[in-house]
Amino acid sequence: MRESVQAEVMMSFLVSEELSFRIPVELRYEACDPYAVRLTFHLPGDAPVTWAFGRELLIDGVGRPCGDGDVHIAPADPEAFGDVLIRLQVGLDQALFRSSTAPLVAFLDRTDKLVPLGQERSLADFEAHLDEALGRILAEEQSAG
Repeated sequence: MRESVQAEVMMSFLVSEELSFRIPVELRYEACDPYAVRLTFHLPGDAPVTWAFGRELLIDGVGRPCGDGDVHIAPADPEAFGDVLIRLQVGLDQALFRSSTAPLVAFLDRTDKLVPLGQERSLADFEAHLDEALGRILAEEQSAG
């Protein structure tokens, strides 16, 4: 059985109203951590930066503004199914990314085929891997910070 889903999409890193540039972003979903998705941003001249957050947040954010705390996701235009804005924040620092909606939806569809939404808890080995997944997320956060 396949254990993960990966995709790479190009996103615009919106530095300011006048400046943006396209960067590759790796999307990853793992069955051993069925509630989370990981986005790894490959910024020019920097080490890749990985953010992990709830899969449901990404699903919801494609259709409506959502998110509390460090991650906010919303359609760029609530009236059109075109682009999604992803805002990541640490303290006062924030980064804004724009992605086409279609590749995000395709990725989410593939995650749903691996682990259907609402069925995350039914994985037989979920409890056994929870500590490992939380440890990995904490290690990613510590290496990023």
